[in-house]
Amino acid sequence: MKTTILAFALTAACSFNVSAQTCLANGLETTPSEDFSVVTTSSYLHTPTDLVWKRCAEGQEWDGSTCEGEAVKYTWQEALQLAHEASNEDLLGWRLPNVKELASLVERDCVRPAINSAVFPATPPDDFWTSTPSADDPDRAWVVAFFNASHSIKEKDRYVYVRLVRTYTND
Repeated sequence: MKTTILAFALTAACSFNVSAQTCLANGLETTPSEDFSVVTTSSYLHTPTDLVWKRCAEGQEWDGSTCEGEAVKYTWQEALQLAHEASNEDLLGWRLPNVKELASLVERDCVRPAINSAVFPATPPDDFWTSTPSADDPDRAWVVAFFNASHSIKEKDRYVYVRLVRTYTND
């Protein structure tokens, strides 16, 4: 009987959607939608920081209503190269954000993912690379975790998600 109850409990627990965002009902948003304005169909300006962000993680494409496809993970060196190539492709200055810049996107009232999902839909609830290397260990760099709004350092050879940023210009 105990085995049957345990098996049922495990099955029920596994059937819940673990990727659904959870937010505080009465919390004060840290990244309200009003802080963002459209630059292009696939990028938004975060007005408090004057930074333009790609709406989708690298590997995903904006389809007009959401980010489609699978986000791709890169090593830190690959992420830096990817940003360089994106910048050369359209000459807009895309780059890997530093830890403070990426942390400015964290929605502290939410988890799984800890980001404004109206502005940045389908964001993987996981680590994202920053350009900030560890001051103590040359083999590690900072990541921001959009699972729970934390940040930490990871080995540069690990595979982690990427979201590119650029400085806003009034062209």
